[in-house]
Amino acid sequence: MAKSAKKKPGSNTIAQNKRVRHDYHISDRFEAGLALQGWEVKSLRASKVQLTDSYVLLKGGEAWLIGVNIQPLNTASTHYVTEPGRTRKLLLNRRELEKLTSAVQQKGFTCVCTALYWKHHLVKCEIALAKGKAEYDKRQSEKDRDWQRQKQRILSHSA
Repeated sequence: MAKSAKKKPGSNTIAQNKRVRHDYHISDRFEAGLALQGWEVKSLRASKVQLTDSYVLLKGGEAWLIGVNIQPLNTASTHYVTEPGRTRKLLLNRRELEKLTSAVQQKGFTCVCTALYWKHHLVKCEIALAKGKAEYDKRQSEKDRDWQRQKQRILSHSA
């Protein structure tokens, strides 16, 4: 019997928030579960999600994911009231929540969603503690990225 081909590690990613890396310095990352409804899981399997303006609100000892837009499928059941932009609860343990709340209370730190991915049959959310970049930091990181790209081109042509 032939063995089934294993998936690449990056193929479990549902969606990424690339804007976060441009706008923030990321310090710590956490993995959180997501409390979802059935139609949302089906939409995530079809990658109908947008993370662009999402962030995490820490309130009352709980973490809430705000701003994630999950579009319902056309084949979703008609007896469900589908809210694409509803607030979703993040599932974290107490130690992680305390670490996040203490860091967010410091000046300049915020908590943002960087990616959604599958871990076995569960949907996980990667959240990160981030500090906003100044405009000159954004320009500098863009220059560094362009230089790395140019350096790779030079090395590939000389070989």
